[in-house]
Amino acid sequence: MSEESITAQQPIGSGFGHYSNAREVIEGIDLHGKTAIVTGGYSGLGLETVRALSSAVARVTVPARRPEHAREVLAAAGLGTADVTVEALDLADQEAVKDFAKRFVAANPTLDILINNAAIMASPEQRVGPGWESQFATNHLGHFTLVNTLWPALAAAGSARVVALSSTGHKLSPIRFDDINFDAGYDKWKAYGQAKTANALFAVQLDRLGKSAGVRAFAVHPGGIMTELQRHLPREEMVAAGWMDAEGNVREGFKTPEQGAATSTWAATSPALEGKGGVYCEDCDIAKPTDPESPLARYQGVDAHAIDPEAAARLWEVSAEMTGVNAFA
Repeated sequence: MSEESITAQQPIGSGFGHYSNAREVIEGIDLHGKTAIVTGGYSGLGLETVRALSSAVARVTVPARRPEHAREVLAAAGLGTADVTVEALDLADQEAVKDFAKRFVAANPTLDILINNAAIMASPEQRVGPGWESQFATNHLGHFTLVNTLWPALAAAGSARVVALSSTGHKLSPIRFDDINFDAGYDKWKAYGQAKTANALFAVQLDRLGKSAGVRAFAVHPGGIMTELQRHLPREEMVAAGWMDAEGNVREGFKTPEQGAATSTWAATSPALEGKGGVYCEDCDIAKPTDPESPLARYQGVDAHAIDPEAAARLWEVSAEMTGVNAFA
């Protein structure tokens, strides 16, 4: 691959920023006739992402582990329309992922936007499938199989975008190739960190593999947001981490769900990203590499291990071996 074809991991001056919201970044963009999928699109920033895409007249499918609950939430949010539909999907169940994706491809010749938004965070130790650690299995392997099985529809779109939600959690751990499933001992935060690194590396390799078919991929850090994602964390732990005070007041700098949805919406739709891909984004722009000397190094920028092309290629092969799925084999 030539150096010219690789998108630089540097901001492009998007004109948006930390407090921009999804409504602002999609203003003036017409998605009429476009199809989109948003996993986890019925809570938190996923719901606001669906709202933004729907406002631009995209047809949006929301895969959900609890479809009836998702329909109720979307209807209550004013999104229970014919252009926002719900389908059954459990990302922790590989067969359920394949079943959903095959049904979607059979019913939709093209898929223009796929936002891998759903995730679990810092959950108690749980094994799924053939003994896989649940955060890696749900956040990464579920989406890996989803994208590879949806590949015919993505490729047929001609200019599709895939957005993988990562986070600054990626700074907590690289991929533990020698013990991906934490068989030697579980650490909920390192497991989350590995899963978020996997999401970022997935975008790097998918972009490399998919760009010849017009499919570009981006990793996104949405920002700090209080949503259902924190459901496994006691308040005491969030206070100790500095996310909120003892009374439950969230610290300054956290985003609203609508602001949290902005960067994934921007990555999925912005004309400024035409011809670009394989990069990690934050605050509605391409992020800078982490400055290790900065006092904000834990919260800003992307660490080298999360955008390393060799690690990305290796993770893809490991993931294909684990799932038995690879659209590029």
